[in-house]
Amino acid sequence: MGTVLAHLGHSVTLVVRRESLASYPDQIKLESPFGNFEVPVAKSTEVPPADVLWLAVKATQLESSLEAFKNPEQVTAIVPLLNGIDHIGLLRERYGTGRVIPATIAVESERVAPGHIVHRSPFAILNVFSAREQLLGPTLAQLQKTGFECHFIDHEPTLMWTKAVFLAPIALATTAFDQPIGGVIAKPEWKAQWESCVREACAVATAEGAKVDANIVFTRMAGAPYGMRSSMQKDVEQGNPPELDAIAGSILRGARRHGIEAPATTSLAAAVSARSAGALRR
Repeated sequence: MGTVLAHLGHSVTLVVRRESLASYPDQIKLESPFGNFEVPVAKSTEVPPADVLWLAVKATQLESSLEAFKNPEQVTAIVPLLNGIDHIGLLRERYGTGRVIPATIAVESERVAPGHIVHRSPFAILNVFSAREQLLGPTLAQLQKTGFECHFIDHEPTLMWTKAVFLAPIALATTAFDQPIGGVIAKPEWKAQWESCVREACAVATAEGAKVDANIVFTRMAGAPYGMRSSMQKDVEQGNPPELDAIAGSILRGARRHGIEAPATTSLAAAVSARSAGALRR
């Protein structure tokens, strides 16, 4: 997001950890189906005054990253692009309902080095709650011209859960079975467990007021690139803590709230936890 926005002429400041500031490059680089860009950006260890703060950290890093947010009154809008559901309530409790704009992004991208991002999927889909369309509309229109698919969604539960019911089952399955998306779909017993997880997630989402359909998830997955891997899978491979609480936890907590059985999600989450524990020990 930072590279594309800077390439479009926006004033972009990357907020980085204090220990990374000196070594972080002055230019950020993106390799993408949308084009290859290398653009200069400002760097800071604190969030500066801004129209929009794009929160693009891992869910496991949210609490520590907010330490850099010293003066929230100087930011007009906060747009979190995190996985999961529960971060929206946390951010609103701290910074106010009106300032936080729920959003989701669907993309496979990876930071291969500081300031160097590789966008691997042929798509980048950005969905934003329509409450602040006047503020963000011009930016989303520009992003669409670069290759993004952008939408304003006027129903918040549907916005957030539409991504969760797609992402969580495939993130859990690819990580639990250590396979790309195509590998999970190709093996009948793995596909069956993934499908059960999708249905469980959709049952929770529906109970939470979202309008979702498991059959739409299955159709979308049929067109996904065979070799596409989830970020959770990559985190476990690299020995990093996976976003298990944010991704699986949102479904499991919702299932408990509504008395919904979720055995497939529980089983896949346990398998991911076991794989992660082994990777961290190594």
